[in-house]
Amino acid sequence: MTTSTAPVGALLREWRERRRLSQLELSNRTAVSTRHLSWIETGRSRPTAQMILRLADDLEVPLRERNAMLLAAGFAPAYPQHGLDDPELADVRDALRAVLAAHLPHPALLLDRHWDLVEANAAATALLDGCAPHLLVAPVNVLRVSLHPDGLAPRIANLPQWRAHLLGQVRRRAERTGDPALGALLDELTGYGGGTAEEPGPGAVVVPLRLRTADGELALFSLAAHVTTAADVTVEELVVETFHPADAATAAALRRLGTG
Repeated sequence: MTTSTAPVGALLREWRERRRLSQLELSNRTAVSTRHLSWIETGRSRPTAQMILRLADDLEVPLRERNAMLLAAGFAPAYPQHGLDDPELADVRDALRAVLAAHLPHPALLLDRHWDLVEANAAATALLDGCAPHLLVAPVNVLRVSLHPDGLAPRIANLPQWRAHLLGQVRRRAERTGDPALGALLDELTGYGGGTAEEPGPGAVVVPLRLRTADGELALFSLAAHVTTAADVTVEELVVETFHPADAATAAALRRLGTG
């Protein structure tokens, strides 16, 4: 659970400013008067739990941070946070694992909010051959594995382009969530270097990961999915990232790797 010593009004103002909304704009969206919003933000008025959740929902505040707001105001958290192996998450867990298994022979990952690996299918783990053991000690961060000089980076044929894509993802999530751990991760990944990105080639429709393997160069593009109806902190923060062949040669190579 994220904790904060800031009062709830300051937290709400921080999220409003992060979403680049004025008090008037938020007032129009939520039907809460600007005067009342101002009093909440300055601490002159103590919001109810319902008001906090109403504003947080419109500001698209993550469930983890909504709980932190409630705690800052003296209320109990509204959203549970179970472990993935807890009985309460059995149906979600089974569904996510079924997605990973069904995606074979193509790689698929289950990640948390910091891109730490939760689970992966066999096709994904097979691509990690040659990475330094210290990068594969849990919790395994897939971005660190991708861009570290002892990881996949030497085998990524279009490293500058793929690096720019990954750094952009981290930067946008850090800005959207305000998570300081993501800011630290971005600084770390940037420090690895890797060149300046080039524009995608003429006619390109995706930015591929071009990975050199013993079976030849694989060209992969990724899709990300999450549980859109999550009411649990853990479930909301899980992301399934699936990789798909960007050309026929890669599709054939992945089929060969799968049968092997």
